[in-house]
Amino acid sequence: MEFVFVVPRVELFSESSPHGLVLFGEALSEEAFVACVERHGFFVERDYAERTPSLKQVIPYSIVVREGALLCLRRTKRGGEARLHDRITIGVGGHINPVDLPPGAGRDPIARATHREVVLEELVVEGPYTVRRVGLLNDDSNPVGAVHVGLVQVITVDAPVTVREVDQLEGSFVSKDELRKMLADGADFETWSSLLVPHLDHLVPESSIATPS
Repeated sequence: MEFVFVVPRVELFSESSPHGLVLFGEALSEEAFVACVERHGFFVERDYAERTPSLKQVIPYSIVVREGALLCLRRTKRGGEARLHDRITIGVGGHINPVDLPPGAGRDPIARATHREVVLEELVVEGPYTVRRVGLLNDDSNPVGAVHVGLVQVITVDAPVTVREVDQLEGSFVSKDELRKMLADGADFETWSSLLVPHLDHLVPESSIATPS
């Protein structure tokens, strides 16, 4: 039995639920979101959460960036989730589980969940990295999106990154322009990734791109 971390929708979105990306600093600050997670978040059985739109499962959804290029992943047919086969994503991450909130560790499990999902489970990151939280991603247009909310993060790395789950994922670093062209040409992006690609200049501004030596 799996338990996942949720926040009541009414606490997260007090008036109306937005669609797409909401950058921190617009209608919501990072500090307010973290305070909401710490004050109102709790764990419930995943089966219950998946059929309860009044609860939002918080998903750290991380874009991995190296020298201005973004890690683009494709889920292979060997992966366990058939509905995701051959779909493309620029986000890495998953559910927050009780292991991410051990006793005495404080009430914000997001950083621990990010490290577990990105560094320990899905990727091999050969060096230090930084994490910048940029906003929330919400899509209530389908049953899956209605019970999840993404915390969009940008992870910047300098060293090589490789896919750990090679039986389920294929990945390479691509430019922002290439990702925009892929979306315009009808590439099968996962819904959340398709909502993020139009905002890449905000998520990965030119001023943040290091020039290779």
